[in-house]
Amino acid sequence: MDDEPLEEWAARRDARRPLPGARRATPLSDGETRAEHVDPRAPRGVSEWDGHQWVPAGVADSREAAQEATGRDAEADAESVPLPPFSNLPPAPEPWRPTQVFRRPG
Repeated sequence: MDDEPLEEWAARRDARRPLPGARRATPLSDGETRAEHVDPRAPRGVSEWDGHQWVPAGVADSREAAQEATGRDAEADAESVPLPPFSNLPPAPEPWRPTQVFRRPG
Protein backbone atom coordinates (compact mmCIF):
# COMPACT_ATOMS: atom_id res chain seq x y z
CA MET A 1 0.00 0.00 0.00
CA ASP A 2 1.35 3.41 -0.93
CA ASP A 3 1.33 5.87 1.94
CA GLU A 4 1.06 9.53 1.08
CA PRO A 5 3.12 12.10 2.97
CA LEU A 6 1.44 13.70 5.97
CA GLU A 7 1.66 17.17 4.43
CA GLU A 8 -0.31 16.09 1.34
CA TRP A 9 -2.96 14.39 3.47
CA ALA A 10 -3.31 17.49 5.69
CA ALA A 11 -3.63 19.75 2.63
CA ARG A 12 -6.34 17.50 1.19
CA ARG A 13 -8.20 17.45 4.52
CA ASP A 14 -7.98 21.23 4.91
CA ALA A 15 -9.31 21.75 1.38
CA ARG A 16 -12.48 19.81 2.30
CA ARG A 17 -13.05 21.58 5.61
CA PRO A 18 -15.27 24.66 5.83
CA LEU A 19 -13.69 28.05 6.40
CA PRO A 20 -13.84 29.46 9.95
CA GLY A 21 -17.06 31.43 10.33
CA ALA A 22 -19.04 29.18 7.95
CA ARG A 23 -22.56 28.52 9.20
CA ARG A 24 -25.00 25.61 8.79
CA ALA A 25 -28.54 24.94 9.92
CA THR A 26 -29.84 21.67 11.36
CA PRO A 27 -33.54 20.87 11.95
CA LEU A 28 -34.43 20.74 15.65
CA SER A 29 -36.60 17.67 16.05
CA ASP A 30 -36.74 14.46 18.01
CA GLY A 31 -34.90 11.47 16.61
CA GLU A 32 -32.40 11.44 13.78
CA THR A 33 -31.25 14.53 11.92
CA ARG A 34 -33.28 14.81 8.75
CA ALA A 35 -32.83 16.67 5.49
CA GLU A 36 -33.69 20.36 5.51
CA HIS A 37 -36.55 20.04 3.00
CA VAL A 38 -38.56 17.53 5.11
CA ASP A 39 -40.27 20.07 7.39
CA PRO A 40 -39.67 23.63 6.14
CA ARG A 41 -41.59 25.27 9.03
CA ALA A 42 -39.65 23.50 11.81
CA PRO A 43 -37.13 25.54 13.80
CA ARG A 44 -33.45 25.15 12.95
CA GLY A 45 -30.35 25.26 15.08
CA VAL A 46 -27.66 27.44 13.50
CA SER A 47 -24.04 26.33 14.07
CA GLU A 48 -20.81 28.10 13.20
CA TRP A 49 -17.47 26.45 12.34
CA ASP A 50 -14.71 27.84 14.58
CA GLY A 51 -11.89 26.04 12.78
CA HIS A 52 -12.09 22.88 14.89
CA GLN A 53 -15.75 22.13 15.62
CA TRP A 54 -19.33 23.28 15.00
CA VAL A 55 -20.39 25.67 17.79
CA PRO A 56 -24.06 26.62 18.41
CA ALA A 57 -24.69 30.16 17.20
CA GLY A 58 -28.47 30.56 17.46
CA VAL A 59 -31.91 29.32 16.46
CA ALA A 60 -33.91 30.17 13.34
CA ASP A 61 -37.72 29.92 13.21
CA SER A 62 -37.98 28.22 9.80
CA ARG A 63 -36.03 27.04 6.80
CA GLU A 64 -36.22 30.45 5.13
CA ALA A 65 -34.92 32.19 8.26
CA ALA A 66 -32.12 29.63 8.51
CA GLN A 67 -31.09 30.24 4.90
CA GLU A 68 -30.89 33.97 5.62
CA ALA A 69 -28.85 33.35 8.80
CA THR A 70 -26.41 31.00 7.11
CA GLY A 71 -26.24 32.69 3.72
CA ARG A 72 -26.71 29.30 2.05
CA ASP A 73 -28.72 28.68 -1.06
CA ALA A 74 -29.31 25.04 -2.02
CA GLU A 75 -29.33 25.81 -5.76
CA ALA A 76 -26.02 27.69 -5.57
CA ASP A 77 -24.53 24.82 -3.55
CA ALA A 78 -25.69 22.30 -6.15
CA GLU A 79 -24.11 24.30 -8.97
CA SER A 80 -20.76 24.44 -7.16
CA VAL A 81 -20.42 20.64 -6.89
CA PRO A 82 -18.13 19.31 -9.63
CA LEU A 83 -19.46 16.42 -11.69
CA PRO A 84 -17.28 13.36 -12.24
CA PRO A 85 -15.75 12.95 -15.68
CA PHE A 86 -17.87 10.47 -17.61
CA SER A 87 -14.95 9.00 -19.52
CA ASN A 88 -13.69 7.34 -16.32
CA LEU A 89 -16.82 5.27 -15.68
CA PRO A 90 -16.33 1.50 -15.74
CA PRO A 91 -17.85 -0.44 -18.64
CA ALA A 92 -21.40 -1.67 -18.19
CA PRO A 93 -21.64 -5.27 -17.03
CA GLU A 94 -23.18 -7.93 -19.23
CA PRO A 95 -26.89 -8.45 -18.51
CA TRP A 96 -27.71 -11.37 -16.23
CA ARG A 97 -29.14 -14.40 -17.98
CA PRO A 98 -30.51 -17.46 -16.17
CA THR A 99 -28.45 -20.62 -16.51
CA GLN A 100 -31.53 -22.87 -16.83
CA VAL A 101 -34.28 -22.82 -19.40
CA PHE A 102 -37.63 -22.35 -17.67
CA ARG A 103 -40.72 -23.88 -19.27
CA ARG A 104 -44.36 -23.81 -18.33
CA PRO A 105 -45.78 -27.10 -17.13
CA GLY A 106 -48.39 -28.78 -19.20
